[in-house]
Amino acid sequence: MTAFKSSLDYLAGQLRQIGLFIALIAIIIFFQVVTSGITLKPINVSNLIVQNSYILILAVGMVMVIIAGHIDLSVGSVVAFVGAMAGVMITQWHIPWWAAIVLCLIVGTLVGMWQGFWIAYFGIPAFIVTLAGMLTFRGLTQIALQNQQISPFPDEFRALGSGFLPDLGGGTSVLEPLTVGLGVLATVLLVAQGVRSRLARKKYDVEDEPLPWFLVKLVFTAGMILLITFLLASYRGTPIVLVVLGILTVGYSAVMSRSVFGRHVYALGGNAHAAALSGVKTKRVTFLLFVNMGVIAALAGLVFTAQLNLANPKAGDGFELDAIAAVFIGGAAVTGGIGTVTGAIIGGLIIGILNNGMSILGVGTEFQQLIKGLVLLGAVAFDVYNKRRSGSR
Repeated sequence: MTAFKSSLDYLAGQLRQIGLFIALIAIIIFFQVVTSGITLKPINVSNLIVQNSYILILAVGMVMVIIAGHIDLSVGSVVAFVGAMAGVMITQWHIPWWAAIVLCLIVGTLVGMWQGFWIAYFGIPAFIVTLAGMLTFRGLTQIALQNQQISPFPDEFRALGSGFLPDLGGGTSVLEPLTVGLGVLATVLLVAQGVRSRLARKKYDVEDEPLPWFLVKLVFTAGMILLITFLLASYRGTPIVLVVLGILTVGYSAVMSRSVFGRHVYALGGNAHAAALSGVKTKRVTFLLFVNMGVIAALAGLVFTAQLNLANPKAGDGFELDAIAAVFIGGAAVTGGIGTVTGAIIGGLIIGILNNGMSILGVGTEFQQLIKGLVLLGAVAFDVYNKRRSGSR
């Protein structure tokens, strides 16, 4: 009975994270039913990942910025600017596609350094600097493109946004072998890492997660990975952008949970003054966060441009709002100091599934915006409610 009560107490404390998974499952099941099974068809799952990849990439960088207590309103314009520069470099300057990718990432780095300097070392609030950046880089996009669209791009560049890993089965196998292998490997590594982390916490007597819940969570996550693997392998295999997104998620999750820099980011968002008194170089951390956000936005711009095969002056409109919404739906706190990369990815998936499902059902864009707004408000309200509930206890 004591073990059962302790499990309930733990789950009550983790209600925000558990509710996020439940919401994701409920939305998937709902749209699977109302769309007569279209939502989980292999081709739709593949398209869902590809079409929302740039928002998920932006969410990875945005969650770090928000955890630190800042915001970045310029990422949509940076996406457009980098896409424009890629178009100019490849189609007009005839720079090789791979060199253009490297140069565009450098452009993103310079953008991040520019904004990070004003925020970290000059002391201007991030809201103001990035709002100015939204206008500045949108203007530079229009100047670079001369208000014209640029297309087409080389097939090798387009593969970044809409290509797939090679089919080792030669198109004759029922399930694409490389995708199956990658999915099984990812599942094994996930389980091994989960067990290893739990044993390490128990060794130092800091483990508070009940064993039944740990097993349920591990089995559920492994099952989700294998299901996605099966669906992707049943279509064309693994999208290249999914590999990019997987590397980003694993890498940045490790940075935020295991590195000194990650702990400093959380400390900065929790209490910037206390962090500074504790020896955290808050200005340097803030500067590096926005440099990183510039690189992430540049990568998202390359993926989006490659996917559309088009550099467009209007590209990136509203991307910053979707990325911010994904972060808050994924459990980040408005006041900073709380959030995870995985949560931001799940929040982005929730938005993506909502968009996809409502489009299949023929829901108008005006109602789509209304519903997404209510979902965002509900997620933040739920977070505030949990904090008040925890405080009263």
